[in-house]
Amino acid sequence: MANLNVQIPSLKLNDGTSIPLVGYGTGTAWYKSDKGGALDRNFIDATTMALKLGYYHLDGAEVYNTEAEVGVAIKESKVPREKLFVTTKVITNIKDIPNAIDTSLKKLQLDYVDLYLIHSPFFANSDSDLQSAWAAMEKVQADGKAKSIGVSNYLLPHLTATMKTAKVTPSINQIEFHPYLQHGGPNGPLLSYMKEHNIANSAYAPLTAVTKAKPGPLDEIYAELAKKYYVSEGEIALRWCIDQDVVAITTSGKEERLSDYLRTMTFTLTPKEINEISRIGDKKHFRGFWQAKFGENDRS
Repeated sequence: MANLNVQIPSLKLNDGTSIPLVGYGTGTAWYKSDKGGALDRNFIDATTMALKLGYYHLDGAEVYNTEAEVGVAIKESKVPREKLFVTTKVITNIKDIPNAIDTSLKKLQLDYVDLYLIHSPFFANSDSDLQSAWAAMEKVQADGKAKSIGVSNYLLPHLTATMKTAKVTPSINQIEFHPYLQHGGPNGPLLSYMKEHNIANSAYAPLTAVTKAKPGPLDEIYAELAKKYYVSEGEIALRWCIDQDVVAITTSGKEERLSDYLRTMTFTLTPKEINEISRIGDKKHFRGFWQAKFGENDRS
């Protein structure tokens, strides 16, 4: 286990908010199907451990049904509020965003979140639905209940529709992003639009190429780079995001693994290595989430 005293670097968003480039995910592996069930003590302990290690960016959502556990972990950790960066997302109660944020804040035992996201655009039946939801998000920010507001899983049509009436540009778009799903790359329609409007990219499932998408064409270069930098392949995958100013969301219940991930802050990939990972990654397509919304070969 790496015993490192390192700080996770931050990225400044378009509204001036600074977001740590690595976040601790409180969904997927920790998802609870029973929102009214007992608190998950294992998850509380894991989150407290992550906070102790310096993972002050916590990424949550109402649909994960773990906001109450996150709130308890924050209290038990005794980490000062100003050190934390707490994200949550709305989708279950998307038709009543004012009530949704109040419910989330109550569960989190917080007065505000640092980032509030619309979890996906697929609730919308029209551009008007997207625009109305975004107007409600702007009100949440204006009321001081979220420092920054953004979206998740938005494709280019969803962003352009939202921007037609937006008073506030989304600060971030959290998407599945890894070398096997690059959304057309930096010059593709989605990422180039985000860059043009200074909308940051946040990656969930950034370790996909070294976990559930194995074996694949990246196996060899990941192994070579891990050996070169004396780190794990997962740390190479995280660094590929960080070196492109992409916020990476990951998780684990194992202290050793979380501690080792901090080694990601001790090295950087060269531009050539970043480009090579991207080039080789394009040889394979793998989407781990929302498959029902996309064609088999749709890389958007």
